[in-house]
Amino acid sequence: MVFSNRPLQLILVALVASLPLFSSANNSVDSVKAATVEKVEVAAHHGEATETKVLSKEEKAEADRKAFVKHHLLDSHDFTLFSYGKDEEHQKHFGFALPVILIDNGLQVFSSSKFEHGEAVAESNGNYYKINHHDGKVYKTDAEGTFSENEHGHVTNAQPIDLSITKNVLMIIVVGLIMFLLFAGLGKSYKKNGSIAKGAGRFFEPIIIYIRDEIAIPNIGEKHYKKYMSFLLTIFFFIWFLNMFGLTPLGVNITGNLAVTASLAILTYLITTFTAKKDYWKHIFWMPGVPVPMKFVLAPIELLGTIIKPFSLTIRLYANMLAGHVVLMTLIALMYKFNSPIGSPLSFMLAFVLSLLEVLVALLQAYIFTMLSALYFGSASEEHHHEEAHH
Repeated sequence: MVFSNRPLQLILVALVASLPLFSSANNSVDSVKAATVEKVEVAAHHGEATETKVLSKEEKAEADRKAFVKHHLLDSHDFTLFSYGKDEEHQKHFGFALPVILIDNGLQVFSSSKFEHGEAVAESNGNYYKINHHDGKVYKTDAEGTFSENEHGHVTNAQPIDLSITKNVLMIIVVGLIMFLLFAGLGKSYKKNGSIAKGAGRFFEPIIIYIRDEIAIPNIGEKHYKKYMSFLLTIFFFIWFLNMFGLTPLGVNITGNLAVTASLAILTYLITTFTAKKDYWKHIFWMPGVPVPMKFVLAPIELLGTIIKPFSLTIRLYANMLAGHVVLMTLIALMYKFNSPIGSPLSFMLAFVLSLLEVLVALLQAYIFTMLSALYFGSASEEHHHEEAHH
């Protein structure tokens, strides 16, 4: 692996680090309503009777804080910017609905406003659906919205295939459009101004050159790096932009979603697999210079290593971003728990410092994912000259 001896340009770090000054760390209210737990029903071991326990004010507040952190990490079927009037009978939400697309006895398409932020049952062509507050998923129910659970507390209702445009999906589309418009404009400015970037391109041009000169060429080689550059640039800016949106008041947690990071890692795996040269597979299945009995031992290990690589990409990005969101949201929740002139400002300062650190982590994770992808591409396209090595 080749790492650059030069750090990223100081101006890049300074500009990126200043972004939290223009926005708060995260959305204070997630789009899935963090419902106040007013009573807990405990099923009796014998019979259908239930015991109702009324929670105290402190227990309600603690339940709200836990739900606040938990629901921030979940995706949602609407896009709520903020809510108010929690102490009133009906909490008001400011945002917009998104299309719900389900496959269940045909195609079911309706607006997420029918769910009323997870509090109502939505009806479509005689079918009834409701969002479960614990996992944020849509389940098929009856007209009353009844959920059935097993002994482990898991919902057993039928779950339709969900192809909805959720909050995370919408932000992925938005980031894709931003990247298309941004870099299409950068390409046009090169043509109009004699290969000189204008506007926002002046900020992104050094980053593009850095990825080419310090990531792609050293790890892939000058002969083959060009065919991988489009993917490396796309994956770097895509992850970076998604990470940065996660630190805005929009409150999205896209790269903290295992499905998203796994999809990105699978793309790296597929490109590595289908562009690999014969030498790459030869070193996996019949490693040269190794005794024949050992080749049969090493071949399964090497093959397993090709699968472990994308798995490590998936977990590294997912775990780092998820942990950052959990810690940051917990510190914000502690401001309300302390509710004192000392504890609350201390939690605020810790959250502010952590948000600055998260900005650097957002950039660092994009860099690491791109660097490792380039390393895998380099190993797949590397040409070995075994015969020459013996002379």
